[in-house]
Amino acid sequence: MQVTETLSQGLKRAYKVVLPAGDLAQRLDGQLADMKDKVRINGFRPGKVPVAHLKRLYGKSIMGEVVQNAVNEANRKIVEDNGLRLALEPKVDFPGDQAEVERALEAKGDLAFTINLETLPKFEVGTFEDIAIERPVATLSDEEVDKSVNRLADRNRTYADAPKKAVAAEHDRVTIDFVGKMDDVAFEGGSGTDVDVVLGSGSFIPGFEEQLIGIKAGAEKVVKVRFPENYTALHLAGKEAVFDVTAKKIAHPEKFEINDEFAKGFGFDNVEALRTAIRENLQKDHDKASRDRLKRALLDELDKKYSFELPEGLVEMEFNNVWSQVMQEQATSGKTFEQEGTTEEASKAEYRRIAERRVRLGLVLAEVGEKASVQVNDEEVGKALVERARAYPGQEKMVWEYYTKNEQALAEIRAPLFEEKVIDHIVAQAKVTDKEISRDDLFAPMQD
Repeated sequence: MQVTETLSQGLKRAYKVVLPAGDLAQRLDGQLADMKDKVRINGFRPGKVPVAHLKRLYGKSIMGEVVQNAVNEANRKIVEDNGLRLALEPKVDFPGDQAEVERALEAKGDLAFTINLETLPKFEVGTFEDIAIERPVATLSDEEVDKSVNRLADRNRTYADAPKKAVAAEHDRVTIDFVGKMDDVAFEGGSGTDVDVVLGSGSFIPGFEEQLIGIKAGAEKVVKVRFPENYTALHLAGKEAVFDVTAKKIAHPEKFEINDEFAKGFGFDNVEALRTAIRENLQKDHDKASRDRLKRALLDELDKKYSFELPEGLVEMEFNNVWSQVMQEQATSGKTFEQEGTTEEASKAEYRRIAERRVRLGLVLAEVGEKASVQVNDEEVGKALVERARAYPGQEKMVWEYYTKNEQALAEIRAPLFEEKVIDHIVAQAKVTDKEISRDDLFAPMQD
């Protein structure tokens, strides 16, 4: 096997590999000789099948295995001899001349092919004492706990039917039928029958519930709203709609106290124990939001700190993943680039920048983790897998088996655990200052 480097440009390498016909023939004969003692063919005693007969029957298929093994051997040799770290799997190009390939498969001619690959960039990790970031924190107030307790109470509140002539007021529950329309055409998912809506609960589109205040049972009303720009159904986001609403029944909330008896209904000894549990859950939400913002600030600093050539293949792969999501969202929403105040070219440039950032940061975190010997043990992976399985009630066993029998899928569980440990390693060295902000700012969406 002859290996010659034909390209060394940046992170790109190319090698020409030549397998002489004699080498191919020798490898083929070795495979056939090994096969001779194992194969069973009618008319021949075990181990007595002529090699020439085996060659006629299986020569081409075995030569395919020979070539594949030779390619794998060449890949290993190139990587080991040159001390390379690959960004992606090597790309192998065989000759375009089919006759040349056929001669090689018959061991009558040399087989030459090219191996193209991209390597990972080399860069110094350094230290992180020069990084200064703020950790946004928001004090969890008693008022926030009270609101959560009241929301819990509202979800479990009982209602009594109102008199026939009663008009709906805030906190009343109105049972409605509705049909949503855009340009006088009903849209998918915009209709409902016997739907209960508690006025003032904020469970419907902003502006919807307020327009039902004062309605009577049996009355009809046209409700005009605009869907929020960040509405989950992208094809409705930011659009105006009209709902034909019929109020079928009105019910007033019945009074009850948030006391120890109420708390016992949720498995707590008293209302203070309930409040403590709610406070702990809210604090976890606060801590996670604070962690997310700290992590984002750190990644921004790392993005500025490191600059090196990126493997084009990794960037292209990441960009294609991001762009396919953009195209799917656009197809669902029906919005064009022009309607969003941009162009396709500008959007591609922006999303390529995002792809480059993700690849750069991924390489940095991987290098930091390797240098710091960061490890994720099986117990940690197991705990994360249990949490993943719990997200699919009734399918836990199936989910567990899918991940435990699929190394690539299990790597998806391990990767974020590794990343969080690397983040912790860097944060421990950086200068971190807590900064008090409002709850609204803490939970505000973060842009890419």
